[in-house]
Amino acid sequence: MDWSSKIKDVSTRNDFIKFIEELSLDYSKNNEEWENKDLNSYFEAIASWSEDMEGYYTNVKLDLPNNINWEFMAMLLYIGKIYE
Repeated sequence: MDWSSKIKDVSTRNDFIKFIEELSLDYSKNNEEWENKDLNSYFEAIASWSEDMEGYYTNVKLDLPNNINWEFMAMLLYIGKIYE
């Protein structure tokens, strides 16, 4: 699966919902391909990548996004803890 293309195709809320559903399905079907198989490792990877993201964008020759809503990202991650 070409995840880079899937990420680039996300531009609406519905695209994002579909992406999350596909990511979840991929975890269910291809767990052996995932580096981070438990929630703690997954969160640690997100935090680590967020800290190093400038290097990623430089390496792949992309502009670093300048309109990231960090408060919304925090809410999104937190809400997974409490929402049914």
